[in-house]
Amino acid sequence: MSKTVDVLVPDIGDFHDVPVIEVLVSPGASIKRDDPIAILESDKASMDVPSPHAGLVEKVLVKVGDKVSAGARLATLSITDETTLVPSGDAGPVAASPKPASAGPWQSETPVPPGDRIAVAPVPAARGQVPMASGVVVEDLPMTDSARGGMRPSPTASIPLVIDEVKSEHHAAPAVRRLARELGVALTEIKGTGRNGRIVEEDLRNYIKAAMARKPAADGSGPPELPAVDFSKFGPIELRPLGRIRRATATSVQRSWRLVPHVTQYDEADITDLEAFRKAESEQAKQRGVRLTLLAFFMKATAATLKEHPTFNASLDATGENLVCKRYYHLGIAVDTPEGLVVPVVREVDRKGIWGLAGELTTLSQRARDQKLTPADVQGASFTISSLGGIGGTGFSPIVNAPEVAILGFSRASLRPVYRDGQLVPRLVLPFSLSYDHRANDGAQAARFTSHLRELLVDIREVLL
Repeated sequence: MSKTVDVLVPDIGDFHDVPVIEVLVSPGASIKRDDPIAILESDKASMDVPSPHAGLVEKVLVKVGDKVSAGARLATLSITDETTLVPSGDAGPVAASPKPASAGPWQSETPVPPGDRIAVAPVPAARGQVPMASGVVVEDLPMTDSARGGMRPSPTASIPLVIDEVKSEHHAAPAVRRLARELGVALTEIKGTGRNGRIVEEDLRNYIKAAMARKPAADGSGPPELPAVDFSKFGPIELRPLGRIRRATATSVQRSWRLVPHVTQYDEADITDLEAFRKAESEQAKQRGVRLTLLAFFMKATAATLKEHPTFNASLDATGENLVCKRYYHLGIAVDTPEGLVVPVVREVDRKGIWGLAGELTTLSQRARDQKLTPADVQGASFTISSLGGIGGTGFSPIVNAPEVAILGFSRASLRPVYRDGQLVPRLVLPFSLSYDHRANDGAQAARFTSHLRELLVDIREVLL
């Protein structure tokens, strides 16, 4: 006996209206359990939505460029094996919608004039994006209260439709077009970065941010507008568009740099004994199947230091008059990937051991490089660490990841002659730096923070006490 079930968007944390960047199935396709149905992408993470069952794809209810939230319907499946109907939260099986007697007005090839009112049949569709005919789409489709759970339009209401013609040279979703009209932005001025040049909401927002950044303040105090330069007249050039992740990072760090009064405190620690201990545990690491790097020790020492200096594990509230000190220690770890910098979050670092942290770092780093991080993986950090020790450098000033108030940067350790017990001996010295928001902390507090961290790195046993 065959049954029809819906494939729903799972819980994706606090993210809403996440764009669909790829649809991987089509009606009539046979799929297996956990085969990906579609790929969603937020600013810094993409995720596959797997099929909860094996079966035959009856309908695909989304398209590239659509924006969805948790619980939205992506597709319907026909399955014959009832044992596969394992409830999963709200994504359990639901009955298939009855097919309308006729094709319905939006399946007609006749264009619908703007402002027309039509009666619609109960055809499953995502709110705000119902295809009408070639060249037109419907915006703001009203829903009955009883139908909202299934995302179906009212079967009887006569509905005023707002029609927005889709011009082939400027593709954009209805919500993006509506937002552009509200903000007074012409889509002809925007270059789309979505599939087939589609203009997505992020393109619109980035265009506005860039325009605001170029415009000097009325009193002349803002940054001057950069002149447009034709570099090709000086010699050959190559244009390399920034990827989605790099553009998102650029927006974030530029905002932080302008809004946060940065100060950087530099320090260094003798980690000779720590490195010797790490190497002594290399065989144990192989048996556990993890890479035991210095970063796991840095994280543990950082969490202990944050407990002693809570004003660095904090954020300013919206008024700027209160410091929100967090009693959780979720560390964002900057990971270098081919697509740019991403910052997955390791939660409850203070409660985890070195082996647990090492294993989690290995897993998250690989998922980051494979672009398999979920939105939940990059949310909730209370403090960030950026480590360049595996690459090089003697020091750097990381930019605070607002709304956090501080960030640690670890550089490459090197052997140096150190005067100890009346003689010069080689010691492994680690340079590190703390950039912080001067509104939340001052120089004396920062120096105490780095001094405490240095002591823990010199003798990691202190972390256990």
